[in-house]
Amino acid sequence: MSSGDFPGWHGTTIIGVKKGGQVVIAGDGQVSLGQTVIKGTARKVRRLSPGGFDIIAGFAGSTADAFTLLERLEAKLEATPGQLARASVELAKDWRTDKYLQKLEAMLIVTDGKELLVITGAGDVLEPENDVAAIGSGGNYALAAARAMMDSDRDAEAVARAAMAIAADICVYTNGNLTVETIKS
Repeated sequence: MSSGDFPGWHGTTIIGVKKGGQVVIAGDGQVSLGQTVIKGTARKVRRLSPGGFDIIAGFAGSTADAFTLLERLEAKLEATPGQLARASVELAKDWRTDKYLQKLEAMLIVTDGKELLVITGAGDVLEPENDVAAIGSGGNYALAAARAMMDSDRDAEAVARAAMAIAADICVYTNGNLTVETIKS
């Protein structure tokens, strides 16, 4: 089997929801290789504390690549304390222009409670419309479900959990083993 024939790693849905004074990032625990579930309890949402500031990050894509990006983001945040947007832009610029980083296959959703951002390897730092962002194989399902619930009485965590449950019911690369982190906005 050539490397071009090797089945890719799949499986992750990460959602960020900002509502009612809180921001929640939730992620499922499934990692798949081709048609096989390799692990069902992966932890793809992490709390970071660079320079004493509380940041939550969720990642989709290659785990090793995502950890590399999270380390770089922490370094950027230590250099620009309390400035998540600036640190994210600096990371995105490096990711797009550095020959080593360009090969990394992952996406991030990050928040400090004030801002909710998606960071991509294309150099994008996006603030989502409607205070909902989602990435990964089931991201579109979770995004649609969460947007439909944003006008309901549910709080941010309830919206995120329900959206993830819907994504897990639809996407074979997403499961219901959630990691949920909340931060006050």
